[in-house]
Amino acid sequence: MPDIHYNCVKSGIFLIYKISMTQEKAYLQTKSKYLSRHCEVLFVPLQLKKSVICMEYQSSYLNIQNIQRSNEDVEYHPLLPFLPTGCKVLFLGSFPPQRKRWAKDFCFFYPNYINDHWRIEGQLFFNDKDYFVDVTNKTFHLTSIVHFLEEKGIGFYDTATAVRRLKDNASDKFLEVIEKTDITSLLKEVPTCRVIVTTGEKATCTICDSLKITEIPKVGKHITIHNDDIPQTELTLYRLPSSSRAYPLSLDKKVAAYREMFTYSGIIPDNHTK
Repeated sequence: MPDIHYNCVKSGIFLIYKISMTQEKAYLQTKSKYLSRHCEVLFVPLQLKKSVICMEYQSSYLNIQNIQRSNEDVEYHPLLPFLPTGCKVLFLGSFPPQRKRWAKDFCFFYPNYINDHWRIEGQLFFNDKDYFVDVTNKTFHLTSIVHFLEEKGIGFYDTATAVRRLKDNASDKFLEVIEKTDITSLLKEVPTCRVIVTTGEKATCTICDSLKITEIPKVGKHITIHNDDIPQTELTLYRLPSSSRAYPLSLDKKVAAYREMFTYSGIIPDNHTK
């Protein structure tokens, strides 16, 4: 009987079987049917402790309670809100794509490799669209992304915490919102937030409904939010073009639109050069 070491992480338990120095394996197991369908089996040598730490880091943004209560009918949000200290800009999308569409080992927002969000931010802030992209492994550099977001004060979550997928694809058109995010409570956690960003019609309409906003901003436009239930006295809803490649706009033009928003929010100084 091999020695078994338990390494608990938020996405499950690593059962590390110490078979021999050359045959050590780590298995990611769970009792949840949802996780068994959506989490990959991982093989990690025990010698590579940094790999295990990395996986814990990758998994630390998963909302395991929501994942465990998801079923074939209703899917609960699989990620925890990312709300860095001093958050100035909060991106609120609709809902993450299905786990099968996530880039390898990337448990974070905008996980689809063919979505250009992280390319837009790479091009905008570092003049390199692949700055956050691991081209070889077709994924993204999570550690670099998180450090960047914490430094700049950029947060992420979504406007729905539970949805029903009407079709087997990533389109917002086929998402039925079952449970809306409590936007008011979310904003109380980030009192420094000055700009909420949406990049899709469903997210924009959902947040307008939640905060009782009668005017829905068009793409590239922004409006001031007036709501006595939130701590912010000056808060803007800014609608940007979608970073999905299905949205008919070139990457350069999307970068330009994002630059305007980040300049408006103060994250990019007014004298910032392209």
